[in-house]
Amino acid sequence: MKAKFVHRCTHVLDKAKTIAFYEKALGFHVVRESGPADGSWTNTFMENDASPFQLELTWNRGRTEPYANGGDDTHIAFEVDDYDAFHRLHEEMGCIVFENHAMGLYFIVDPEGQWVEIIPAKG
Repeated sequence: MKAKFVHRCTHVLDKAKTIAFYEKALGFHVVRESGPADGSWTNTFMENDASPFQLELTWNRGRTEPYANGGDDTHIAFEVDDYDAFHRLHEEMGCIVFENHAMGLYFIVDPEGQWVEIIPAKG
């Protein structure tokens, strides 16, 4: 038996802002979007060229209260090929929320409050 990790769903209030964040911060792009004809909700799937992993952004029309997508310990993580270049980009974006220099990693936060761990590539 095998199980393959394929996506992580997170709920969003501002879909456009969150899509733009992941495009700029981690090189993601939209691969598909689905939802009913009445537009009451959408599931937007994003991925990048480094991995088959996808982010699923779920948006619900009329929602105004922020979602509880997890606290500081609930996060997704990305291994990056050029740690210093990503760090500079994320500093420019103003999205770094925590750095652990001893462990050689840091966290950024997306527009919905989801923490994202940035780890240098092994090798």
